[in-house]
Amino acid sequence: MSDQPSAPPSAQKPALRSPESSQSRFQVDPVADAPKTPPAARSSVGEESKSRLRAVNFLSPPDSAPDAGVNGDTVRSEASLHSSTGGLSHFSDTHSSTYYLRTFGHNTIDAVPNIDFYRHTAAPLGEKLLRPSLAELHDELDKEPFEEGFPNGEELTAAEIITPKEVSESKSGAVKFGWVKGVLIRCMLNIWGVMLFIRMSWIVGQAGIALSCGIVLMAIVVTSITGISTSAIATNGFVRGGGAYYLISRSLGPEFGGSIGLIFAFANAVAVAMYVVGFAETVVELLDSIDALMTDEINDIRIVGTLTVILLLGISVAGMEWEAKAQIVLLVILVAAIFNYFIGSFIPMKSKQSQGFFSYNAAIMMENMGPDFRDDETFFSVFAIFFPAATGILAGANISGDLADPQSAIPKGTLLAILITGVVYIAVAVSNGSCIVRDATGDDNDTIVGSLENCTDAACTLGYDFSICKEGGCKYGLQNDFQVMSLVSGFGPLITAGIFSATLSSALASLVSAPKIFQALCKDKIYPGMHVFAKGYGKNKEPLRAYVLTFIIGLAFILIAELNIIAPIISNFFLASYALINFSVFHASLANSPGWRPSFKYYNKWVSLAGAVLCCVVMFVINWWAALLTNVIVLALYIYVSYKKPDVNWGSSTQALMYNKALTHSLHLTGVEDHIKNFRPQCLLMSGYPNSRPALLYLVHAFTKDVGLMVCGHVRTGYRRPNYKDMMNEQVRYQRWLLKTRIKAFYTPVFADDLRQGAQYLLQTAGLGRLKPNTLVFGFKNNWRDGEMKDVETYINTIHDSFDLQFGVVLLRLKEGLDISHIQDEFQTSQEKAPGMKDLLVSINIKDFDSDSSKPSSKSTSCQSSPLIFRDTKKPPMQLSPADEKLLAASHQFQKKQSKGTIDVWWLFDDGGLTLLIPYLLTNKKKWRDCKIRVFIGGKINRIDHDRRAMAALLSKFRIDFSDITVIGDINIKPKKHNKKMFEEMIEPYRLKEDDMEQEAAERLKAEEPWRITDNELELYRAKSNRQIRLNELLKEHSSTANLIVITMPLARKGTVSSALYMTWLDTLSKDLPPILLVRGNHQSVLTFYS
Repeated sequence: MSDQPSAPPSAQKPALRSPESSQSRFQVDPVADAPKTPPAARSSVGEESKSRLRAVNFLSPPDSAPDAGVNGDTVRSEASLHSSTGGLSHFSDTHSSTYYLRTFGHNTIDAVPNIDFYRHTAAPLGEKLLRPSLAELHDELDKEPFEEGFPNGEELTAAEIITPKEVSESKSGAVKFGWVKGVLIRCMLNIWGVMLFIRMSWIVGQAGIALSCGIVLMAIVVTSITGISTSAIATNGFVRGGGAYYLISRSLGPEFGGSIGLIFAFANAVAVAMYVVGFAETVVELLDSIDALMTDEINDIRIVGTLTVILLLGISVAGMEWEAKAQIVLLVILVAAIFNYFIGSFIPMKSKQSQGFFSYNAAIMMENMGPDFRDDETFFSVFAIFFPAATGILAGANISGDLADPQSAIPKGTLLAILITGVVYIAVAVSNGSCIVRDATGDDNDTIVGSLENCTDAACTLGYDFSICKEGGCKYGLQNDFQVMSLVSGFGPLITAGIFSATLSSALASLVSAPKIFQALCKDKIYPGMHVFAKGYGKNKEPLRAYVLTFIIGLAFILIAELNIIAPIISNFFLASYALINFSVFHASLANSPGWRPSFKYYNKWVSLAGAVLCCVVMFVINWWAALLTNVIVLALYIYVSYKKPDVNWGSSTQALMYNKALTHSLHLTGVEDHIKNFRPQCLLMSGYPNSRPALLYLVHAFTKDVGLMVCGHVRTGYRRPNYKDMMNEQVRYQRWLLKTRIKAFYTPVFADDLRQGAQYLLQTAGLGRLKPNTLVFGFKNNWRDGEMKDVETYINTIHDSFDLQFGVVLLRLKEGLDISHIQDEFQTSQEKAPGMKDLLVSINIKDFDSDSSKPSSKSTSCQSSPLIFRDTKKPPMQLSPADEKLLAASHQFQKKQSKGTIDVWWLFDDGGLTLLIPYLLTNKKKWRDCKIRVFIGGKINRIDHDRRAMAALLSKFRIDFSDITVIGDINIKPKKHNKKMFEEMIEPYRLKEDDMEQEAAERLKAEEPWRITDNELELYRAKSNRQIRLNELLKEHSSTANLIVITMPLARKGTVSSALYMTWLDTLSKDLPPILLVRGNHQSVLTFYS
């Protein structure tokens, strides 16, 4: 154990050295024995700890507070400090009990896992706590710690240990339901709706027992798959209020969620009308049986329906607790009515036989086994009438916000309700078909007297002759009497009560569901102007305004008063919702996102997809025009929401699948060899902050938009200690700005010691796979003679690095300059107290490749949203100098449509075709469409026509349109004397003049200042220097009025041509001209004439 670190003396504890100490600030030295420490000293240590850890909110038990110490991430008792030394020191239990009795993780800044760290800010079941940030645990101690909130690092006392549920309920007193009361009862009541008592017998009469069971089973298949899908989504995280809308929107995103949420809320509102009309029909029939109609049947249905929906609205508005109590009472009545029917079906009565009821009989069952469709009904039309009975499966999910545990309640309650109600429907269908004939006269005198040999139907074998019903006019039997179940039951009025219960409970559930869904939709602000309906009242945040809206919609449809017209419309709206719920599960499973992990495991993505397809098929089977209308409405709403792009991020499966596709396609691309036909300029644009050089940004965007990649690189230098957090925040902010201004680019900042190193980082690492830049673009350094020459050395070396890495290079020069960040900084200074300052995005002007202002760089911080450069320049917000006004005007020129003119392409040397490709891509864009390409090439005076024809043939094969080709035959003649003199004056300060000094001194100066131009170098490249001067004269002669000049950039051999001479060439070539692009490809072909 010789290598074991020695432990401090057992009675001592370490402490941080004071800042005045000459030793390292990380050194830990022993101090006086703890028992001898005066109380005042102990108190000061405790105060220091408390100030250091103020954001952690750390509390120590009273008996251990004096022994607290700090080691950067832990607050320990005395015993803990020594127990960490490998067991070399030993203490009694009493000495160390204050530490060991505490819970692990609560004596450190680093927090143990806690559910409250994972809550949303607005979590309804408890307070969100902030875990210690990485900076709080990792940053150096001399930094100001804990900038973001107060992580809960303290140990809770017994009085403080309260579950989130108890906290929530103690605060709001909101009523929450379990799975039976909240989901099972509600779903059963909604499914056992109007169809069970007043349409099931008619369906059996039309379709027969076999097909009726088939209809029920088809509905059960659709609802079961949807129920399983609902269970999967509901158990994939916390579910809030909003039911189907919440499930779909959080899974598929706001586009699908917003479109389906609106029609699902509307469908529930119309369902209120359907159930109330069913109730009103029963009441009116009772009134008719005692001759007590108020006007006529239709108007009586409207009157009774209106009064009923007003009563239901009163119950709903009273609160969820009252509504739940009413639902339980209605369920008791409904179950009693169902049992009453089955009991009555076993009790044959002579008085009921003339009306078609004979109790269970094999002959009747066999006769009713097959279909007997009448009045143009078909299997699918009958299915369309029945299917709305199955739409109650989401009644529980629709009040998800009022459930105590939606994740557990929705799967259990929904699936059990589907099973129970499905069994009851099939039992009722079989029972109806086995004991009631299809037609009966109701006349006791229609008995058969004599021989029964010629009987063909079941009624005849039982002694009744209902053959007259074949001519029509009979009012009894399965086909004719909607209230036949009352006849069968043991106590008829109880069936009527059951009908009332079924219809009213379903209407009540829909009347509650619609406002809850609509409230959730409005809270998300998907549609403008609807937020007024999001307001909640009372402890349960009841959506009273949405209740009134639902009441108005329901009342409007009640006035239609025709159940068979309303039912197919409802079916299509609900089916569209079911289809999307099923598709959500398939989509989420397909996206394979790590966030998709529902605790309900009994689902399958292919079954869910089959369920979605089945729902769509059923929509068209039920009513093709209603299905088309539903799809058109959903599509229109989807397009609207997609266009509006609501500012929400719910982590939808659409995002996950988009990522999957992008990753898959990127990987596939890496396995495909590059081909000339698929070449596209993918630009690394050294823009600094994206909005600080708008002319450069918009010009490059013009030829990369929808064609190639654009990465806005930003090298940040001059920091003693890089603030990576700020850089990451700015990356998010500026990327958002690029999206907002619809510039298709990525912003990538890096910290580096100098610009060349940063550019090397970006050149080597920017991009992914084949989606990597192949062309470096930056602005010309206009003010290169005003700054330090080491910046020029860096600038030129960056060009060399680009060529070394096989990049093409593009330089943009505007005579006014490119960088407007100093104007933005001045504007910020003058507007600091302005109320709208937060809407201004100000760039930080750090010296960059193309800094073209001699003003000092601003270090001001950035504010967010849109930059000054997009404001109205006709009315500048402050007084600008003439030079800045010209600069600001020039920075806008590529944002607007270009006037009719030319793009002059000086294709002097073959660089692979990039010099020609960029102008071609520009002219394909709307803003540059009015500009024609003129091509200038070098040639011999005695063969100008030949060279022109050869170039025309080449351009024709490349399929590039041009307006003119000019062959310049006098490029190599000597330039004018005054231009040569200007060139000599330009290079004079940068010459080494080695002939005027000793060789050793000259070599030393050259090593210290490698950018200096030697006499030998100047003489060696005299011809090339003269060519740049001459080309500038020719550019002024031929292209002074061009909208844009694109010219092949001259190359300088690395290690031979000094940076000052190369910079002088570039400056001389491009000065005093319209906007000019100096382009040099990597000498690999980017154009081809092969197919």
